[in-house]
Amino acid sequence: MKTKHTRRHFIQSTSAAVGAMTLPRLAGQSAKGGSPKQFNILYLCSDQQHWQAQGSVDPFFDTPHQDALAAESIVFENAFCTTPQCSPSRSSMLTGYYPHTTEMMNNSGAAGGGDLELPTLGTHLQAVGYRTALFGKWHLGDHPRGNAGWDEETKKGPDPKTTELGLDFLERHAGDSKPFALFLMYLDPHDIYHYKPGQSEVNIDDVVLPESWEKQDFDSVPKIHREFMEINQGEFIIDADEDVWKGYRDFYRQKVKLYDDHVGRVIRKLKEMGQWENTIVVNTSDHGDMDTFHRLVFKGPFMYEHMMRIPMSIRVPGVAPRKSSYNWVNVDTVPTLLDLVGATPPSCHGQSAAPLLTGMGRKPKRDYVIGQYYGKQTWVNPIRSIRTKDWKYNLYTDWGEELYHLKSDPEEIRNLADDPKQAKQKQRLRAHLDSWIKEHDDPFYSFETTPLDPDEAKTILKGYDPTKGS
Repeated sequence: MKTKHTRRHFIQSTSAAVGAMTLPRLAGQSAKGGSPKQFNILYLCSDQQHWQAQGSVDPFFDTPHQDALAAESIVFENAFCTTPQCSPSRSSMLTGYYPHTTEMMNNSGAAGGGDLELPTLGTHLQAVGYRTALFGKWHLGDHPRGNAGWDEETKKGPDPKTTELGLDFLERHAGDSKPFALFLMYLDPHDIYHYKPGQSEVNIDDVVLPESWEKQDFDSVPKIHREFMEINQGEFIIDADEDVWKGYRDFYRQKVKLYDDHVGRVIRKLKEMGQWENTIVVNTSDHGDMDTFHRLVFKGPFMYEHMMRIPMSIRVPGVAPRKSSYNWVNVDTVPTLLDLVGATPPSCHGQSAAPLLTGMGRKPKRDYVIGQYYGKQTWVNPIRSIRTKDWKYNLYTDWGEELYHLKSDPEEIRNLADDPKQAKQKQRLRAHLDSWIKEHDDPFYSFETTPLDPDEAKTILKGYDPTKGS
């Protein structure tokens, strides 16, 4: 596989490496009271949880354990996935590269989605002395190189089993002199796909549908949004009454709560084993869910905030909790965690946010976030997105453009792409996007769309395996 590294990329990665070499190694006291050791790492990851699906952000959600963790963490309020699909996003968070470089542009086994062939964070942590474990959802294929790096692994659900394996790991290794890195990859709230109107138990008494549900105009956005709802995975709800849509929101809330319960059990065990002050704790998700915003459900060919924006917090013992406005992208995971434990990060698309956490070293800066989308199953609809503090521009290979002024229109209700008053703004964003595409050897302009198979989504949903996700 050929990966191009530009001069700018080389400078950025070299600066990160220098920072890692000069950054004092963070260390915790071993449980036995001996010499200091590197901090342990506990990595908690949900599936399909948008950034607002936390009580600390939106009281509609009941997440006391995530809220308590966030209160002791550095919370990245502007955190994003590289793409709103499980496999490609996970390939980014575990390698530091965008999906066009991991060659997992779609879910494993789908069009454009192969097997991960790059080394992961697990391999990098093993190389610097960590005992590593990954339990739960994998969804990155079977290639030996991509699968390497884990001393212990069970790469499937269900979630209760993932937690039991995690608790057992902590009991066996919390007292070791060797540091551990435990990755618990959960399925919920992805099980929102099990919502069945009229059958699922829901409580809609306090449910309020978002403004964009009321005001969504499918004629003003690319037509594939409507196609997704009318003849793909949204068909079951597109013409339903308001109570059915409210039921979706509550069912999603329930699934988020299930994940939160697991977070609570694992954190409680970590404290019982005396490792709370020796462990870096990450809480995040791979991508979001539309959660009825824009009269959309699940995930699909769109780049709204509820697709791209994710929870992201890092608790570092001894570091004061606070909120950060830094534009975190999940490619930053690998360089940041390696930097925090005193290892030299590899050259990749991400950059280390460790200086933002520790106050030591040059703080990273990211003026805009790039998002990618390839397709669902065999339905290929490539999209690229660029998001700044105030603006978002989405470019589709065949279905047009979107432009949103996030500052005045945070729910992205008014598409300004055809507004002549915003022509210069759109041109400016398009220029930045094209520069990024060229600099990163992104093959976006070579992709071709494919027609929708109306029966495919029904087959996928019917055969959904809750132990593996999709």
